[in-house]
Amino acid sequence: MRLFFALWPPPATARALEAWAQQVRRDTGGRVIPAASIHLTLAFLGDADPKRAAEAARAVSGPRHDLPLEEARHVKRNQIVWASPRAMPDPLARLAADLHAALTAAAFILEARPFAAHVTLLRKARAPRALPALPPVTWPVDAFTLVASTLSSDGSRYERVQSFPLDEAT
Repeated sequence: MRLFFALWPPPATARALEAWAQQVRRDTGGRVIPAASIHLTLAFLGDADPKRAAEAARAVSGPRHDLPLEEARHVKRNQIVWASPRAMPDPLARLAADLHAALTAAAFILEARPFAAHVTLLRKARAPRALPALPPVTWPVDAFTLVASTLSSDGSRYERVQSFPLDEAT
């Protein structure tokens, strides 16, 4: 079972991002990530025990906050189009760091590269002439989620295993 931790947007936010990606696809080709699969990965575990992962995540807390998605980019090397904040929100940086620390302490092996907050919206996309402005969306972050991923010929299928609520903002 391939596991990862992620943030999941509200349905209206996911639908707006999918619609934007459909518009971009006319110029880039590629495969649009369906609204139900749009997420921001916090930590990828790979083949792991979900009970152990959930136990480690229970030690993590942080404040609820908003995730701004202000810019979009095409990454030629990966052939993806993604959206991200212009600057990493402090609560998100702390959440990712605390989660990585808890998982490392629980003997999970994580990727060595630094955390970069981004949401993949298109795969196998050519470089666009220009990317349109992202829609103004609201993404309140009130929990993070343990997710199981299975691969199929249609791409990845995600099942949310368990959510971990964040604290009320003070």
